[in-house]
Amino acid sequence: MAGSTHSVNNQVPPLVGYDVFSADRALSAAVERHLDPGLRDEVLGELSALGRTSGSAQVQEWGAQANENPPRLRTHDRYGHRIDEVEFHPSWHRLLGKGVSAGLTAAWDRPAGHLRRAAAFLVWTQVEAGNGCPLSMTHAAVPALRTDPELAAEWEPRLTSMVYDRELRPAHLKAGALFGMGMTEKQGGSDVRANTTSARPLAEDGTYELTGHKWFCSAPMSDGFLVLAQAPGGLTCFLVPRVLADGTRNVFRLQRLKDKLGNRSNASAEVEFDGTWARRVGEEGRGVRTIIEMVAATRLDCVLGSAGLMRQAVAQAVHHCAYREAFGGKLVDKPLMRNVLADLAIESEAATTLALRLAAAYDDGGEQERALLRIAVPAAKYWVTKRCAPVAVEAAECLGGNGYVEESGLPRLVRESPLNSIWEGAGNVQALDVLRALQREPGAFDAYLREVGQARGADHRLDGAIKNLLTELADLEGVEGRARRLAERLALVLQGSLLVRFAPPEVADAFCAARLGGDGGAAFGTLPHRLDLASVVEGARPVI
Repeated sequence: MAGSTHSVNNQVPPLVGYDVFSADRALSAAVERHLDPGLRDEVLGELSALGRTSGSAQVQEWGAQANENPPRLRTHDRYGHRIDEVEFHPSWHRLLGKGVSAGLTAAWDRPAGHLRRAAAFLVWTQVEAGNGCPLSMTHAAVPALRTDPELAAEWEPRLTSMVYDRELRPAHLKAGALFGMGMTEKQGGSDVRANTTSARPLAEDGTYELTGHKWFCSAPMSDGFLVLAQAPGGLTCFLVPRVLADGTRNVFRLQRLKDKLGNRSNASAEVEFDGTWARRVGEEGRGVRTIIEMVAATRLDCVLGSAGLMRQAVAQAVHHCAYREAFGGKLVDKPLMRNVLADLAIESEAATTLALRLAAAYDDGGEQERALLRIAVPAAKYWVTKRCAPVAVEAAECLGGNGYVEESGLPRLVRESPLNSIWEGAGNVQALDVLRALQREPGAFDAYLREVGQARGADHRLDGAIKNLLTELADLEGVEGRARRLAERLALVLQGSLLVRFAPPEVADAFCAARLGGDGGAAFGTLPHRLDLASVVEGARPVI
């Protein structure tokens, strides 16, 4: 019998068995703030139920299993027939089914649909971010399909269904369907107008035959895809079903799966079209305009996904430091560690508050809110997604060597953290989109100024930041080279305005001091020591 060389103590209990939604003060407060009081009990109950599911040991294990067992490509069956299928671990299907049943594809026709879905997406991301990709694209396909009322009537009920049907069969035989998207090609990347995939009209009106490729197509086992191809009238949007109405497989050849840094549970493929049947969506030559609403919705999901990853990283770091003892006391009580945790916490809260404000603007749907979204979504996508990676890395460091070990879960967050900044238009694309909104749509900046102006006079650092932003925008010389700087400032000022109006005073004070007032360093943990950092950290602590 082996002897005992030491006792195991001073180890942190796992962060499981808690309500991920209710334990997130910033998220639950944002939902209540934007929610019609008549929906309060229904929506909070729904989100709390999802929060308990997300925080359960069983579902957390599913997330780990899906990540550890990535999908496998099967181009042929045992008899040599081409099948072009992807095999997933059972945990992937369990997670995707839970996400669909939680309404993550059902925002468009529900009361406060975008707000409740955004909060749910942020919560569900903290389990395993990979399955968020098909959920996001399915949700985002709806506004693009609505450009064609006939297609929308056929497909929207399937896409907004809360039933997950994983079988490959004709969509009209399914209780629910998922959608993907194929835009980029080898030679063009973000420059989709350089696409070479061709679309040849067929005899039936609105139908085409596609020939070409897509360099990046995530969730290739979806039931349908919105893709761009060159029709006789120019770049056009098409719907490509995975299985045709007669039950035969459409030509959708999976060349290989991408070997990605993170997002390992989700399959991303290179796809070849060769006589692939497609249905036109919108008019010929207006493909970008047709698909742009889908892109805008997925960009908001990038903000939400990054906010969710940041929240989980901060929750893990604060939880660890609340239990772990070193040098005679709890880590969370050490002044320098408290500074680091507080700095991470305000970054997370700013991201969550901004993301939920944008989701509420989708629900409102008014002209003012649409104008705000035009400039705020690309600015938020630019800035929030870029803050995710440094937050995840710093949070891992809070766990010391334990944070570098896979069992802690932090390495998975670190690998996932750059994704949302790269996908759906990387940083330069977002910054240039902000410039287009400033230059071509004056109503967008007016809406932005009205939004941030609601906090004017409440904090002198915010007032100074607004003034400096206006001064910078008054000089448009060399503006393209300053596009990133402008996008960053627009996002920070908007976050500051929201926090000053709605966050606890200690959070708003710390944010304005460090992010707007210049009283913070380049690394986390450099907040002014005079601030109430203990309250900031305690507010970010998840209670089991």
